[in-house]
Amino acid sequence: YLVDLKTGKRDKIREKHYLPSFWASPQPSPDGTKFLYWEGTHYFLYDMINKTSRNLTQDIKTSFVDVEDDHNQKTPPYGIIGWSSDSKAVLLSDGWDIWQVPTDLKDAKGKALIAFNLTQNGKRDKIRYEQRYQRDPEEKGIDLKKPNYVRIYGEWTKKSGLARIENGKTLVVKPLIWEDAAIGSLYKAKKADVFVFAKETFTKPRQYFVSNSVELTSEKQLTKNAPSFDKYAWSAGARLVDYVSDKGDSLQGALFLPAGYEQGKKYPTIIYYYEKLSQSLHNFSNPSYSGTGWNPAIYTSNGYAVFIPDIVYKLNDPGMSAVWCVLPGVKAALKTGVIDEARMGIHGHSWGGYQTSFLITQTNMFKAAAAGAPLTDMISMYNLIYKNTGTSNGAIFEGSQGRLVAPWENWDAYHRNSPIYHVTKVQTPLLLLHNDADGAVDFTQGVEFYTALRRLKKPVVMMQYKGENHGLAKQPNRKDYSVRMMEFFDAQLKGKPAPEWWSKGIPRLDLEKHLENRIFED
Repeated sequence: YLVDLKTGKRDKIREKHYLPSFWASPQPSPDGTKFLYWEGTHYFLYDMINKTSRNLTQDIKTSFVDVEDDHNQKTPPYGIIGWSSDSKAVLLSDGWDIWQVPTDLKDAKGKALIAFNLTQNGKRDKIRYEQRYQRDPEEKGIDLKKPNYVRIYGEWTKKSGLARIENGKTLVVKPLIWEDAAIGSLYKAKKADVFVFAKETFTKPRQYFVSNSVELTSEKQLTKNAPSFDKYAWSAGARLVDYVSDKGDSLQGALFLPAGYEQGKKYPTIIYYYEKLSQSLHNFSNPSYSGTGWNPAIYTSNGYAVFIPDIVYKLNDPGMSAVWCVLPGVKAALKTGVIDEARMGIHGHSWGGYQTSFLITQTNMFKAAAAGAPLTDMISMYNLIYKNTGTSNGAIFEGSQGRLVAPWENWDAYHRNSPIYHVTKVQTPLLLLHNDADGAVDFTQGVEFYTALRRLKKPVVMMQYKGENHGLAKQPNRKDYSVRMMEFFDAQLKGKPAPEWWSKGIPRLDLEKHLENRIFED
């Protein structure tokens, strides 16, 4: 509806408007006279003065449909970068390049206006122009007459950097920084051409740098984060692993070497995943007790390699998609000679916990598994409530991460991709975490899988921290679970003695005292 704020009069503009993503929602111009919206495979411009609509992108020789979005959505768009400050143009992304699209058909002299590619080489060179940095936090739209800075990212190299777009008489796009590092967080001083940006790698913590040049040259390091860095054992480096899924998708994985890595020696390895994470190749991991028990730096510092493969999904097969992507990724990583095939463990939380629970029903190649807050029965999960928001889980399955149609439209897909229906095949020792107050994945999902595994006398221990939600919030609980997960993997993959809580369990009456002593000792 178009609403007159003075009179309250409402005029209907669209109905039954399909919104496959946030970017499909109306995006108003700075002057308040028009807005952009998505329909079908194009962006449309609605003129609120004349109450007319027209297709804004139909004549542009590119597509703004996000073909890489594997959720159950119809033609979702790539993002809108923003409106120009004069409301005469919008900047749109086709996933690679940034396009400047005029909102008027002709200029003041009657000359036809056409869209043009601001960045030019993105799709050709597989470089993504991802994010424009806002120089002025109070700006109203993008001033296209001034230089604009954007983050650039190499899809297959994992390099990143910063570039400047100058849109004067002659369009100039100039890469300023381009390195094997994670670079970003660009800020500009309010009254001077002084810039600050961040840089990090997996083996070097994030530091901030300052430059007095619009070219970002002659940078000087401002910070010295992690001053005790040299006192500890850190990963020896990171490698990219290219592979092809069983369905023909070209994918990558990030392989992090253990501290003290020696060429030719094989190491116990934890495989971790959550959809696509290979872009984290250069992200520094600050050691901490996380809410899921997982921290890659803690494992690499303790003699483990870590491998993080990408997963892409096929509709109605979210579990099988993990099989089709993770297993080929692991096989490709084994060829590096870093990973000991006989000492591999897997871990994931939430959606990654689901992938872990499912993978151990399909393969015995992993010697240990830790699953946090996993979905285990897709049928019962569909019909439960997402308590953190009070909404039905159905939308998650049909339009988001679940990547399934409604169960009554394909019962077989729900059975085929539910760990609980393959539970008899499990041979891998499993450490299962699920909390009673989980408001995202209902506690009953963990209970179902655990009781079935126990009934079948499978090697499983379930951890539950009373009153905790989807992840652990209380620091004592975070510490406790992080230590237990490491003890579990050490026993299964390094041959260390199994902790008593795994081999014998914890007597109920001694549990509180046990936890108090453990926290005190830590």
